[in-house]
Amino acid sequence: MKNLTKRRLAFFVAAAMGIAGCADDGKDGADGADGEDGTPGTSPTPPVVEVSESTDINYINHMIEEGMVTVEFNATDEDGLIINGLEEVGVSMYLAAVTDKGMQRARDGSVGGSADLETEGATLTLLDNGNYEFVAPMAAVQADTDGIVRLTIGDLRRDPGPIAAAGLLLQKPETTVHTSTTETCYSCHVDFATSDIRHHYYVLEDVEGNVDFVGSCLVCHNNVARDVDENGDSLDTGGYANLTMQAMGHINHQKFEKDFTPTNCYTCHAEPVINTSIAGNGCSDCHGNGESGVIVPADGFDARAFHAESSLIGLVEREEIRANHYTTTSAPYHNPTMDEWIDHKDVAWTSGYCVDIALFDNSGETPVQLNIGEMYAAHEVTYGGAYINNYHNDSIVARVISHGAEGYIENEDGSRSVCYGELTDGFEDANLSASSRITIADTNWEDSDGEFGVSFTGYSEVVDPINFEKVQDWGRRHAVTTDSCTTCHNNETNYHKNGSYVEGGLDCVACHNNGQDRRAANSAPGFGPMVHSMHWGIGNALSGAKTDEDGNNVENSAASLNADNCVSCHADGVSLADVPNQYMLSKAFNEGNAGVMTSPITANCFACHDSDSALNHMEQNGGEFNIGINDNSTEVWYEQQTMESCATCHDTGKSFGIDVYHNFER
Repeated sequence: MKNLTKRRLAFFVAAAMGIAGCADDGKDGADGADGEDGTPGTSPTPPVVEVSESTDINYINHMIEEGMVTVEFNATDEDGLIINGLEEVGVSMYLAAVTDKGMQRARDGSVGGSADLETEGATLTLLDNGNYEFVAPMAAVQADTDGIVRLTIGDLRRDPGPIAAAGLLLQKPETTVHTSTTETCYSCHVDFATSDIRHHYYVLEDVEGNVDFVGSCLVCHNNVARDVDENGDSLDTGGYANLTMQAMGHINHQKFEKDFTPTNCYTCHAEPVINTSIAGNGCSDCHGNGESGVIVPADGFDARAFHAESSLIGLVEREEIRANHYTTTSAPYHNPTMDEWIDHKDVAWTSGYCVDIALFDNSGETPVQLNIGEMYAAHEVTYGGAYINNYHNDSIVARVISHGAEGYIENEDGSRSVCYGELTDGFEDANLSASSRITIADTNWEDSDGEFGVSFTGYSEVVDPINFEKVQDWGRRHAVTTDSCTTCHNNETNYHKNGSYVEGGLDCVACHNNGQDRRAANSAPGFGPMVHSMHWGIGNALSGAKTDEDGNNVENSAASLNADNCVSCHADGVSLADVPNQYMLSKAFNEGNAGVMTSPITANCFACHDSDSALNHMEQNGGEFNIGINDNSTEVWYEQQTMESCATCHDTGKSFGIDVYHNFER
């Protein structure tokens, strides 16, 4: 029995040969010249090359037979011209076989196999039709062997000579051999093949033109580790590599990022994980001695759910809390009588400015309003507060209350009024909006700034500061996607007490915005610049996401990803022309010294591109960095117009647009 797979060859061969139909005059072309010495008439010869800057493998078919794998293919250069001379750079074939332990390929050829032109019995033949036939001897392979088959031209690790190296996955098993996917891996790695991460050159496409990241890795990093002797030295039996694919996923990602939980298996495993043998692949990485045994699947058992329900991590509990609750936030209003408020600073205000917050349980058919005061007394709600902000040009430009000066009125319906006796002077002309936060404790709650608990942040509509009448709905330009943060920060907790990772970190804007001048570890101001810096700029090692054995901050995991792969967060792209022409306060760029501001695109770009030459380029084109609040105008800072012209050259779609140097497409 033969395992035969075919793919229809495109008609580029005919095009390359110059084959045409009728002439322009509607007549058939003239006969070719007679050949000499009785030879047939001449025919067009397709142009060929023996060098290439890039190489495409055009797959025709392959067969898996007893003791060998045979493939027919041709190769073309970057211009679509057929390449000859492949024997000069070498051709190789690899087969990782499906076994009861998963994918496996031993170096000694006892399981699966590999062959190149130096292998005894291997042949590379140029066929009459211009295609190549490569016969790869593999002693352990049978006609019914199923597995991953990879064809390689040249050496993918280094420049092989005049012909660029290339590879193609010819086949994957018909049955599922792994439950993670290219898409789940690329949520973070985006395009591993273009990165500088080790082995990036082994990431290949299949015969349908789809990148297969996991399949590419499994060719060498099988589900079975390479055997070792009693001294720990590697042998040629077992699997091909010392590090299995599941060990890379389970062990190497244990401390991937702040608020990343490796046992939230749904992050990587798109399909159910049904391996239940403690000695089986994957389980032994964390629960055993690392020696994988036979896979023992069990129908209906999904290890993803089993880990998510663990009382240690509480993922299911936190997900249910978030799914089963919502909050509301009223616009700020003036309260002329404050008889009932609870003032924890014992200030005898007779009137004040209030925001009403409410918590609802929507797990049933009809939402039920909960009593915040009672839940707070029972430590079920660990925080329930609100802040009044000045709002201008769709942006928060100041907090106009004194932190810690609030009082509470517990209302009969269970809502809470958060009140302040006065508003900060100096922002009388700006409109008002409110932000609120209610934090519900989970069973792992530690403290008010711990990593557990679920926070709900709300924003109110915007009102004028005199009559408190509605001016507009609250809104903000937010150029990230809903799951931008939760792809990596996957444990449903809060970065810290003031914000959740949901909705692209929109909750963080309540504190980290244009106008609340925060140090943010001197990383960068606002929301966008701070996020850029904390992942890829100077703030990367200041974020506290990772520490060494002595407790010193070190670079977080984002440093190992491609910083130019902006699509990780900005899946819908970025338009510099849409960035509001409005400064942001920037003491984070000024060693904590207040009274300075920076133009917005400059603030975002400098968060990563922080060299003197880069800053000089920004300033030469109107960018302003840490200028005094009244250096340009006596107007209030948030009404002043910036002079930066970055979008003129660098907006998306321009010749020097940010999309030329940063990736916004998957």
